[in-house]
Amino acid sequence: MTWLITGGAGYIGSHVVKSMAEAGERVVVVDDLSAGDAARVPAGVPLERGTVLDRAFLDRVLREHAVRGIVHLAAKKAVGESVERPLFYYHENVTGLQVLLQAAADAGVRRFVFSSSASVYGMPDVELVTEDTPCSPLSPYGETKLTGEWLVRAAGRAHGISTACLRYFNVAGTATPELADTGVFNLLPMVFERLDAGLPPRIFGDDYATADGTCIRDYVHVADLADAHLVVARRLDACAEAGETRDLTLNVGRGEGVSVREIIDLVGEVTGLDVTPEIVARRAGDPAKVVASAERISAELGWKAEYDVRDMITSAWRAKHGAGPDGAREDA
Repeated sequence: MTWLITGGAGYIGSHVVKSMAEAGERVVVVDDLSAGDAARVPAGVPLERGTVLDRAFLDRVLREHAVRGIVHLAAKKAVGESVERPLFYYHENVTGLQVLLQAAADAGVRRFVFSSSASVYGMPDVELVTEDTPCSPLSPYGETKLTGEWLVRAAGRAHGISTACLRYFNVAGTATPELADTGVFNLLPMVFERLDAGLPPRIFGDDYATADGTCIRDYVHVADLADAHLVVARRLDACAEAGETRDLTLNVGRGEGVSVREIIDLVGEVTGLDVTPEIVARRAGDPAKVVASAERISAELGWKAEYDVRDMITSAWRAKHGAGPDGAREDA
């Protein structure tokens, strides 16, 4: 069978393609290349350029590649932009998902993995965020992810599709330099961009109710995240082969909080640069602490993150600058 990976030319998507292809899965990528890069798709993996909003295009791809499973990562994801353009985000992220699910159901696809986000939780006032923590997203982007989960589960129940909604926490690092995160929306690219310009990294607020006053987040290496997709896809395969239907909702994180200041200090250790930060005003809507409980995915699938935060920083810095400290893990 073939797995269709939407958004497979993007940062996270290309790592999922790499993990699944190297594990022997047959994959095909759908990407409109609005944010992706065709060079990220490995040789031998078909790339179909198009959008999930195009039903005729999807019908052709599903038929020609004999697709029986889908990993859906294609989405707009800039929180600030979603506030400014909510109608655009709902159209791209929710309507696009609806079109894809209808095409999948009509084509007899019975396995569907949905890229969700920890943004569905909003500002949870809990020590560890479990999958049962109430969801209250703070942005249209987060709303589209939560709405997407509802849609995926409803379609799964109605059409006998085994589904998994994966709630990613903060993704960082790279498996190989050519798959590195080239955006500037995540913490490490933002810090590196400032350092490369000879400017101090910024911390948005140091007066939060945390040990060092800066926000605490759960970071997961993108290679670990990609492997989680492979494990989930194979579980849905087993369910389909057994004639069962499953509905999984899983956090994907390390279950360990790291503060923004701690991240920046580690960047200084890895790079040898002066990383004395500039403290600026808080960003609206930033919760003080969001850390995953990773117990369910471990108990359900035996998955556990392998890489730590230093691995993430080292791999990302090497990808951008071609060098790293002695002794850094070569496979990070």
